[in-house]
Amino acid sequence: MNDQTVIAITTGGEKNFPNSPACYLQAVEHAQATAVFIGPAADITEVITRFDGFIIPGGRDIDPFMYNEERFYDMDMEDEIRVRFDLALFHSAREQEKPVLGICYGMQLINIAMGGTLYQDIGMQIGKSMNHREGGHQVQVTGNPFIEEGRYEVNSTHHQAVKNMGEDLDAFALAPDGVIEAFYSVKHRFLMGVQWHPERMSSKISENVFSSFVEACCERS
Repeated sequence: MNDQTVIAITTGGEKNFPNSPACYLQAVEHAQATAVFIGPAADITEVITRFDGFIIPGGRDIDPFMYNEERFYDMDMEDEIRVRFDLALFHSAREQEKPVLGICYGMQLINIAMGGTLYQDIGMQIGKSMNHREGGHQVQVTGNPFIEEGRYEVNSTHHQAVKNMGEDLDAFALAPDGVIEAFYSVKHRFLMGVQWHPERMSSKISENVFSSFVEACCERS
């Protein structure tokens, strides 16, 4: 790997960092790259040129207005400034074919950016669903270019999930209740979203998420 490969991780600003921020830095470092945090004050044109890839990490709920729905359930809303920055950065990165990895909120934001929708609350909208808010569960990984097929244990801390998939996205990991836990773009060189938090768990699948992402970033370094 190229030790000059530098990844940007988005935030909502100095007072709005993702949970366990050090875990993101350590996961990228373990994959043999360097990561820094950026916020909505950053100039998108400058960061697209400067960084080799982008991680949109965990966060709070996205306003259903963003996918043309009314709000039906109680939500802990993410700051609109962060959401709009992340959307603008994502579209710019995609246009420049810079690798993007979305984690939890980041996966949901990517799906919305690609024209998809979300379940506003899994428990209320999916009959006989699992508890995705806390603990862990297994996922079944199917054919994709990045992660070996198989059954894996993942951590789970979300109450929303992908409903209708965005354009050019293909699901490659499902929970036992059918909830989409990961997707990738069939059109772009590297565009992946995972619903769990690979930065917080040491496992084969977590390492593969970050190693495949960093490898794609190194190809452009």
